[in-house]
Amino acid sequence: MAIAQQVLLRDAMRRLNLTRDLFAARIGVKRRALDTWLLPEGSQESRAMPEVVGRFVTEIVENDALLQKYAQTAQTGPLRDRIAIDNKHQLLSVDQFSRESVEELFQVADQMQPIARRQKVSRVLEGAVLGNLFFEASTRTRVSFGAAFCRLGGSVCDTTGFTFSSMAKGESIYDTSRVMSGYVDAMVIRHPEQGSVAEFAAATNIPVVNGGDGAGEHPSQALLDLYTILTEFSRLGKLLDGAHVVMAGDLKYGRTVHSLIKLLALYRGLKFTLVSPPGLEMPAHLLEKAGCNGHVIEQTHDLQKGLQGADMVYATRVQKERFAGETLEGYDEAFQVGRGIIDRCCAPDVIVMHPLPRDSREGAHDLSTDLNHDARLAIFRQADNGIPVRMAIFAVLLGVEGLVQHSMRDVTWVPPSHIGPDDSVFHGMY
Repeated sequence: MAIAQQVLLRDAMRRLNLTRDLFAARIGVKRRALDTWLLPEGSQESRAMPEVVGRFVTEIVENDALLQKYAQTAQTGPLRDRIAIDNKHQLLSVDQFSRESVEELFQVADQMQPIARRQKVSRVLEGAVLGNLFFEASTRTRVSFGAAFCRLGGSVCDTTGFTFSSMAKGESIYDTSRVMSGYVDAMVIRHPEQGSVAEFAAATNIPVVNGGDGAGEHPSQALLDLYTILTEFSRLGKLLDGAHVVMAGDLKYGRTVHSLIKLLALYRGLKFTLVSPPGLEMPAHLLEKAGCNGHVIEQTHDLQKGLQGADMVYATRVQKERFAGETLEGYDEAFQVGRGIIDRCCAPDVIVMHPLPRDSREGAHDLSTDLNHDARLAIFRQADNGIPVRMAIFAVLLGVEGLVQHSMRDVTWVPPSHIGPDDSVFHGMY
């Protein structure tokens, strides 16, 4: 006789010693979905739990090793202390996160959604000043960080490019960082040289966030990407554990995929298919990192072959500005991710992502614009998720995440029901 889903779920939570919030995070679903599965079958709001979730929960409760792995662990102290680096509240790499801590950050991001979606306002960072120091061109990341800080009540000072900074006069990273620390309460740094953000962070005790360091990492982008993947999979009733993830494009210099593959490696039993033009393969040390925890890794230069059976496709542009003598071969029309190849090779519920900006110029062969009105394209939902995730990062690093829930009040203006005219129906802000 089959066990009722409500009984199975409650038994699992009891044996794991988890609250509903933590249990939902552990199995990779939204709390609101879990709530509907726990309601009595006669309730109008009750929903059937997806079969894949039932199998996963059953596997956990029937396996002592998995029970121990997914059980509530004794974590003490604020999240910012548990992800600190060199005892500083800074975000330089996704290596600072465990699966538990990243999902705890996402719970904070969930709390930020009413503010990010213009329903509520909060002033928990009132009086705080953010220094946005971008020594490399940026639109989305710079504005997203600034908007996230402002939506929590703070203010922002921007500087963009070497030409307009004192570093053009020969000032050292140490001096710049130390001086700026006297002016602002947190800094976001983007710099074209790998490792440079760590130099800024070493010269100060205020929170520093890595906004991208050359071909190194982009941790906040990877966090919002993972948040988007979990959100999209939850909407589809799918789990990230066991999923087939395709990364396509410049995997050598694409710092977004460098950070993302390390975060995804925290999950269980994934299949990674890495598709790149010859010479732009994923670096070996990241392949080693991704190969842990029972993951399968395949590499190919054939996009059509690589896309077969994908649950999620993460396309990224070729970063020619970072080339060091490479010659680009095999990057032609056949390498472009567009509607035709997605329809031929992928399931109807595949999710297509891209960190943006995408190169829409002729001959670029980046993510095609013919997917713009396709609900499978998640790039704009992905970009929008940058606000709540970066709000969560600031709240955690500055120690105010516990104040946000009770600080909210209704907005006094009328926000739009959808951000863009072509957004999918499930993208609605309400």
